Amino acid sequence: MLWGHLALWAAALFAGAALYINLAEQPARLQLGDGPLLVQWKPSYKRGFAMQASLAVIAGLLGLLAWWHSGRLGFLAGALVMLANWPYTLLAIRPTNTVLMAADPADAGPQIRTLIVRWGTLHAVRTALGFAGSLVFLWTLQG
Repeated sequence: MLWGHLALWAAALFAGAALYINLAEQPARLQLGDGPLLVQWKPSYKRGFAMQASLAVIAGLLGLLAWWHSGRLGFLAGALVMLANWPYTLLAIRPTNTVLMAADPADAGPQIRTLIVRWGTLHAVRTALGFAGSLVFLWTLQG
């Protein structure tokens, strides 16, 4: 069941990184002024997106491989949960990201802070998806 264990590993890495963002990075960045807040958020988001997008795809593909090889529907379910991060990000979070990326830090004000706070709330759904996918993979591996 190597594919299933690797899927769980990738999903758990995704979930842990997402949780770190929600519990440590986001609260720390919100202590900054509006301009520095945006300056910090932009490169952080770019780096985080590259890492988390990759982990979501890797976990999803490994889950699909585990399902293909084992026939266990739990692996398919876990894969779909992990891959759901992509459409969720594109449909729910991307509009906020687009505004934030286009904003000039010199002009940042309370509206930027409000958007970054909203972004953190939206990101928490990705954290939940990561933990849900991890738990589904773990549960499936137990069966």
